[in-house]
Amino acid sequence: MPARWVLVRDPDGKREPQAFFSTDITLEPADIIALYVRRWQIEVTFAETRAHLGVETQRQWTDKAIARTTPALLGLYTLISLWACDLLTNKSTPYSAAWYRKTSPTFSDAIGAVRLQIWVGDINPHSPPHRETHYIPTTRLVRMAQALCFAT
Repeated sequence: MPARWVLVRDPDGKREPQAFFSTDITLEPADIIALYVRRWQIEVTFAETRAHLGVETQRQWTDKAIARTTPALLGLYTLISLWACDLLTNKSTPYSAAWYRKTSPTFSDAIGAVRLQIWVGDINPHSPPHRETHYIPTTRLVRMAQALCFAT
């Protein structure tokens, strides 16, 4: 089968050359690379859902359950991503490991930001009425939540 190859080299020589190919020989080199970039985003999504949400590790007994679980988990991934995007654009960067704070947030950061919002932001409004109040200093509560929401 004919294939069209595209070789990409870093002009500064800092990165290794990479080769991309397509069996559609009518595509332009830029289109082959663009398709790879789009596909890479999909692969990252599947890797993150496997690592953090357990996609492909579920144990169901019926065909209906199997057919429902993966779309439900991908929907959960979408909800977490959208909520975290909103949190990250409206506030400062959430707590994260010091060694990668300067890079883009990961899905682990997104889950942590959403957990932190749920745990710190929603605890008090949903407490039952007329209970004896025990005050935890806000700084301690935030530190506890930050430590827990990013635990694997």
